[in-house]
Amino acid sequence: MSRPVLYYVRHGETDWNRAARLQGRRDTSLNARGREQAICCGEILRALFARNGQNPAALDYVASPLKRARETMEGMRAPLGLSPPAYRLDPRLAEMAFGDWEGLTLAEVAMRDPDAFAARERDKWAFVPPNGESYQQLSVRVGEWYASLRRDTVVAAHGGTARALMVHLGIALPATAPRLSIEQGVVYGFEPGSMQVFAEPAAAQASAAV
Repeated sequence: MSRPVLYYVRHGETDWNRAARLQGRRDTSLNARGREQAICCGEILRALFARNGQNPAALDYVASPLKRARETMEGMRAPLGLSPPAYRLDPRLAEMAFGDWEGLTLAEVAMRDPDAFAARERDKWAFVPPNGESYQQLSVRVGEWYASLRRDTVVAAHGGTARALMVHLGIALPATAPRLSIEQGVVYGFEPGSMQVFAEPAAAQASAAV
């Protein structure tokens, strides 16, 4: 039995992204560029669904409960002709918790807690920040969420969530996934063992397979 296709979007840019601050569970909002990226992702999806003969209303739409993901989902839905607030939230899609490190840059973490920073560099997959969680722990709840899906789904969530999901789907390895760049303003097509990247509306005509 084939598994659902995921159309995965990392939330648009926030001011903390621009400042390279660890957000984790902090409830930050999109900035102007982030709102533009959300609309662009909706346009990418509209072109992609038109090419595939898919009715946008037939898919499921799920977002992380954090504000930056909700704002991204609502920005995407407008170009699809869908009511912006009519989607589901799932707490299992929330970003990895960075605990005491939230609000800091990695340079600040390295200065304040060099031993913990070095431990993270040695094993980013299993490392647990103080009062936070690891990618390994994140992958458990993301895997439970994926197992619950019954149809093709559009997701608005986070970079860490995407990396954990890629490991669960056999797209990436635990040793390398934490270092992968998850871009904003693009749509990822995830299926077990494969990924496509749709980077602009024209990408609905020609996608980059990874």
